Amino acid sequence: MKAAILNNIWLKLLSIVISCSLWFFVTYRGQSEIMVDVPIEIKNMPASMEILRQNTKSISLSVSGQERLLKGLKPMDIRIVADMSNTKKGENVYYFDNGNVITSRSIKVLRIDPPYVKFVVDQSLKKSFNVEPVITGTPAKGFKVEHVEVVPRIIEAEGPKSELERMAVLRTDQIDITSLDSSISPTVHINTNGKNIRLKNQEVTVKIQISGAKR
Repeated sequence: MKAAILNNIWLKLLSIVISCSLWFFVTYRGQSEIMVDVPIEIKNMPASMEILRQNTKSISLSVSGQERLLKGLKPMDIRIVADMSNTKKGENVYYFDNGNVITSRSIKVLRIDPPYVKFVVDQSLKKSFNVEPVITGTPAKGFKVEHVEVVPRIIEAEGPKSELERMAVLRTDQIDITSLDSSISPTVHINTNGKNIRLKNQEVTVKIQISGAKR
C-alpha cells in the first residue's frame, strides 16, 4: 500500500497543483474590484427624534465580483443601512460592518470607508411660523407698492428642536419688482437656508399690489 502511494509521488503532487491552479483560475477569472460611494440610509429612527447633523452622508465601499456584474452595477443594486432604533439624544457613533450592506450575494464587500458615522440627534418639534416675503428693487417711476399679502401666511415646520427654537420667521426667496408698473402674484419657494427642517408647504403665493403714485 505504501509503495503504491509513493509510486510517482511527484507526478501526483504536480497533478494536484495543476488541479488547484485550474480551480483558482476558473473561480476568479474575470474578477474585478471597484470603489462605489453609497448614500447612508436611515431606518427605525424613533418618531420623537431628529438627526440634527451627521459627519458624512455617504460611505465608500470597496467591492469585488465578476467584472461584467460590476460594470452594470446601478445605485439601487448596493445600499448601506444604519438602524437607529437604539439612538439617544446627543452624539451617536454608528459602526458599519458587512451586515449593513445590502447587495447581491455575488458581490463581496472588501472595505468600508469610513467604518462609522457620527450623528447628533435632537428631539423632534413642530412649530408654526409667519412667512415674510423678501422683496427687492423698486417699481417703475410714478408707481409704488400699495399692499403685500402672503398666502398662506403661516406655515408649519417640523425638525430638530434646537434648530426650530432659534428661528423666528420663515422667509421667501427674493422677489424682484424693479421697474414693475402692475401688480403681480408670483409663487415662490420658502428659503430654509439649508436647515434640516421639513415644511408643510414648500411654496407660497405673494400678492404684490402696485399702483400709480398719487400726485
